[in-house]
Amino acid sequence: MLGGGARAAKPSFVSYISPEEIHIKEPIEKEVNPRLLPGELLLCEASTVYKYMQEDGSNRGTYGKLVCTNFKISFLDDDSASDDNEPEFKNKIVGENDITLQCVDQIYGVYDEKKKLLTGQLRKYPERLIIYCKDLRVFNFCLRYTKEEEVKRIVSGIVHHSQTPKLLKRLFLFSYASAAPNNTDGRNQTVMFDTLEDWRDELERTKGNVKYKTVITNEGYRVSEKLPLYFVVPICISEESILKYEGRGIPIWCWSCHNGAALLKMSAFPKEQDDSTSQMQKAFLDGIYKTISKPPYELLKVDDLSSSLPSLQDIQTAYTRFKQLFLIDNSTDFWATDVKWFSLLESTNWLEIIRRVLKKAIEVAECLERQHTNVLLIEETATDLCCVISSLVQVMMDSYSRTKSGFQSLIQKEWVIGGHSFLDRCNHLHKSEKEEAPVFLLLLNCVWQLVQQYPPAFEFTETYLTVLSDSLYVPVFSTFFFNSQHQRDTSTSGESLKTQSGPFRFLTVWDWSVQFDPKAQAFLNNPFYAEKPKPDKSQRKTARFKHQRQLSLPLTQAKPSTKRGFFREETDHLIKNILGRRIGKFINSSDEPPNNLREFYDSWHSKPVDYHGLLLPRIDGPEIKVWAQRYLRWIPEAQLHGGGTIAITAKILDLMEEVQSLQVKIEEEHSQAVSGDVHSVTTPRNSARLSSLFPFALLQRQSVKPALPTSTWKDLEDEDDLVRRDDEFLDLSGDMS
Repeated sequence: MLGGGARAAKPSFVSYISPEEIHIKEPIEKEVNPRLLPGELLLCEASTVYKYMQEDGSNRGTYGKLVCTNFKISFLDDDSASDDNEPEFKNKIVGENDITLQCVDQIYGVYDEKKKLLTGQLRKYPERLIIYCKDLRVFNFCLRYTKEEEVKRIVSGIVHHSQTPKLLKRLFLFSYASAAPNNTDGRNQTVMFDTLEDWRDELERTKGNVKYKTVITNEGYRVSEKLPLYFVVPICISEESILKYEGRGIPIWCWSCHNGAALLKMSAFPKEQDDSTSQMQKAFLDGIYKTISKPPYELLKVDDLSSSLPSLQDIQTAYTRFKQLFLIDNSTDFWATDVKWFSLLESTNWLEIIRRVLKKAIEVAECLERQHTNVLLIEETATDLCCVISSLVQVMMDSYSRTKSGFQSLIQKEWVIGGHSFLDRCNHLHKSEKEEAPVFLLLLNCVWQLVQQYPPAFEFTETYLTVLSDSLYVPVFSTFFFNSQHQRDTSTSGESLKTQSGPFRFLTVWDWSVQFDPKAQAFLNNPFYAEKPKPDKSQRKTARFKHQRQLSLPLTQAKPSTKRGFFREETDHLIKNILGRRIGKFINSSDEPPNNLREFYDSWHSKPVDYHGLLLPRIDGPEIKVWAQRYLRWIPEAQLHGGGTIAITAKILDLMEEVQSLQVKIEEEHSQAVSGDVHSVTTPRNSARLSSLFPFALLQRQSVKPALPTSTWKDLEDEDDLVRRDDEFLDLSGDMS
């Protein structure tokens, strides 16, 4: 024990061996071959590659083989061949150490401890390879012990196949479609909207068939290649009007509200036109507006999204800055940015864009619901922000869109068939970064805000949204790999390599059995979903659910608590305090909704929530949160061990399972038989051993305390002051053992 004024002796030991020589796992002796999908070909490989762990700066890791195929980059070690200790939530197509070529974001080489972006032809080959992925994983490989010829082949192969421009038909999507057997799950209930009947059924479901009609004018794509084969327009719109300007200037129906008001979208005319053409187009638009503003149609409000929402370039810039906060190489990088994390987060503007988009959706919902006014969304092509707003409005106003099959049908209708340019916006072909923008990811971020605020209103979970975002980069499914229905149809008509006759038969992402077994699929379904009760004549008043605010706020607590935070006593003080500050709140915005909208917003939030009626997201500053599961799942330091939302979920599911067990026992006593209608609930066992970011991350090591300079500690507030800030900490279970 040192005295009060004594100092510890400065360590004098110096190590002359590298960290790799200390924490080394011997190279694998047995041959491990990659598991190849139908149509997948091995292109190049390298042995004795050392994969660093992402957790700390100790350079610990394991030896293995690095391979590149026409589908993925994969690292194989001796654990790859073993099926022992497989996680409950396992993707059958993309493994833990697999990176699809479309998921590769950037590749860096390390030369003499300096990072350099790798593109095109290489003159010199790096000693380390760092791969940053679009799902925010970071892979760090050491090539120091690999043969020089193998280094050249594997680095050149990975850079060429993942970073250089390619033709559409060279995507693995076509190789898989021509070689894979067609044995998909026929029980998929998603409406694909590729037939006339699908559109007519949707019109009938929403009671929109009185004022709107399905048209077949675009059969053979004679009007426009961007428009779907079938779509819906007001009954008063003639076929000649649709043909006149290739579908531009025509209001296309999206959805009808229960009161008859409808949500429409329109692709705008090009702005740079000569005067005579502009006058003709203006006269045409005036005629269209007058036609759909007369009875039986409601009043019309026109909203040009290009002037009321951020541009695609702004969205791309904000997301590029935002994702850098989560592409962490090691613990040192994590803690280096932690002290100024909130200011960095604010400077990205990503959460502010999410808030503005949600606010716009509330404005549209207010027009439809309270003012009984038709809303016409206008955009250059009506296939980007129009898709975001129209989808959000339907999720907020139509409980069917909050079921899993309903949400998938909505994505099909508004995005896939609606003509969103997935191929360009995701830059799958690496042809032009100017067209790239995370528009669909923006929608999923907005929907997640609703899911985490009102969990019982949704049949699906945040895990469902996370794997859906990951599926953007899996070229096994055609759902997110075409720019339009026309492009997909013309590509499908090509000949199969296997049969040399007949069209390609692409898979749809909505068949989740391709990626997950039934046990893993259970994590996509919300066990707390409040199913819509069947109408009962004897009971006219439907019971309304109250807010479950504690359940719907996984990152902050709803009200002040006198209890200590979640973190245990032995947990490092720095993690306990700074991590609470880091994730707990966000800076309030001064951009308030207008008075009439604020009145509608406040009035709705002052009443109990009907989970099967209108849902309005809470959009005031701190309510807009970071999607923790998607963005923090690969960062061990950001995980709560044995806690978080999963701790609540596990305990509630345990209670549900116990109730079901008691119900079975009661039925056995009365009927001497177990009812076949009792469904078991998937329960994550031993919740104390799980991470808060389960099922993507199980319990990992405790993070070591970072070596911060004394000046940084002085800049931090007093620990007691931090602890007293209850709004910045999550107290889910009090003192957990």
